[in-house]
Amino acid sequence: MPAVPPSAHPHQGEPPVALRGWWLRGGKRAFDTVAAGIGLLALAPLLLLIAAWVRLDSPGPVFFRQQRVGQGGRPFRIHKFRTMRHAPQQAGAQITVGDDARITRAGRLLRAAKLDELPQLIDVLRGDMSLVGPRPEVPRYVALYPPELRARVLAVRPGITDLASIVFRDESALLARADDPEQAYRQVILPRKLELAARYVEQASLLTDLRLILRTLAAIAGRGPGR
Repeated sequence: MPAVPPSAHPHQGEPPVALRGWWLRGGKRAFDTVAAGIGLLALAPLLLLIAAWVRLDSPGPVFFRQQRVGQGGRPFRIHKFRTMRHAPQQAGAQITVGDDARITRAGRLLRAAKLDELPQLIDVLRGDMSLVGPRPEVPRYVALYPPELRARVLAVRPGITDLASIVFRDESALLARADDPEQAYRQVILPRKLELAARYVEQASLLTDLRLILRTLAAIAGRGPGR
């Protein structure tokens, strides 16, 4: 696994961010472990059906795995159901813009309903992720984090959902309207995501996480396939 660039890690000598409250110091991890375990068991039939659908819809692996930056700047490989045509070497921009031709038929529906994210319950159970937390970025974008925000955002486990996931639910459509999608992501969307992520770390609690989970489910229910 390639190493994360040094700039993706908190500065050498910078004191670690103190996580305040019982929730971030232990309660959150216990909740995540139990919830992810129950979720994987309960959703097993659906996960198997989706896996078969992905495999039959287009050649390639069931899962898409990509290096992301996790808690403390440690790299891990995130799990998603594959929604694009398989390409062993993906270069260039690591964002999806509008009606990307690489997206498969199954992938369009899975993305619309956010079902492609379900395998991340595996990452939660493994301890790489949390149910709620700042969405994990690829190293090239983490390298752009301002120093004052980097340590704080990376102080907690990244999550399957967060406020930015709700605010930027239509991110690919927003980028499609930009003259330069990569520049728009770096200069407009990424800074806003970081602002929301830093706010989450400051306010994280059991109630905050439950509210964000419910808001995520409500957003998905309100924007099903075809809308």
